[in-house]
Amino acid sequence: MSNATPLVTIFGGSGFIGRYVANRMAQSGWRVRVAVRRPNEAMHVKTYGIVGQVEPILANIRDEDSTRKAIAGADVVINCVGIFFEVAKQKFDAVHVDGAARIARIATEEGVKQLVHLSSLGANSESNSEYLQSKAEGEQAVLTSFPSATILRPSAVFGTEDKFLNRIAGFSLITPVMPVIGAQTKFQPVFVGDVAKAVEAAIANTATGTFELGGPEVKTMRELTEITMDVVHRKRFLVNAPFWIVGIKAWFFDMGAAMLGGLFPALITRDQVKFLRHDNIVADGVKTFADLGVTPTAMEAVLEDYLYCYRPNGQYTAITDSGKNLKA
Repeated sequence: MSNATPLVTIFGGSGFIGRYVANRMAQSGWRVRVAVRRPNEAMHVKTYGIVGQVEPILANIRDEDSTRKAIAGADVVINCVGIFFEVAKQKFDAVHVDGAARIARIATEEGVKQLVHLSSLGANSESNSEYLQSKAEGEQAVLTSFPSATILRPSAVFGTEDKFLNRIAGFSLITPVMPVIGAQTKFQPVFVGDVAKAVEAAIANTATGTFELGGPEVKTMRELTEITMDVVHRKRFLVNAPFWIVGIKAWFFDMGAAMLGGLFPALITRDQVKFLRHDNIVADGVKTFADLGVTPTAMEAVLEDYLYCYRPNGQYTAITDSGKNLKA
């Protein structure tokens, strides 16, 4: 690749959303610098382009020097780093606020032309969820240092590597009874490939401002669980789990994780319970996928492509079901 080819630095470019963004940018002809804490675990990104086009490099957004080295010379910077629970030094404030602020400040100092920041739908500085609070404070920190930044707020993201529907499907393998936390909480699930399209479109169109990204359907958590059970061909008894009961269990899980020094995440945290109390859908009168020229993908077009492995006979389920109809 020629040095004249534009360069994009993607923080968290080997993660769930980041890898799709990295792949899309590479396919669009960009040189891609994937900034991650463990480059040796991100070698899969090198296959997204031709030799030398995509390179994983060492960077920790909690560290000034490595962050600056990752940004130096880049035309565009994309921040895909985010956590849904706190582990060891990876705290909400350190990652979502301080880390995001550091990227934005250094991007300005290094003369970066464009900054795209991945946040979360429902980000609110007045929320009782520390996750949503930190996401909102991170957005403000980014805009303070880089006023023309693009903020993208996706709802719950689904796709092959997700920890959302995969987790629901996986749980169905070990129990005949499925507790549904936040059964009536509404989500607008968005396909990870569409989020990557939105990032590319924001850069191509030099879009600024905040965009809320939701899929074409609004579903409750119970409906999403039912859809997942249908796709994986498993009949399970669904039980709506009251928040107060789950909150008590989450307290014990949090205490257990703390006793282990925060090295391992709790099965469910108290903050996640608070998060699940909030609907996660696109607000009225805001910029959306439509303003970026992206048409979101329906869940039914994607789910079977990666949830089939949870079916009783995996990829052979259709053949097995067909065989039952054969006469001896």
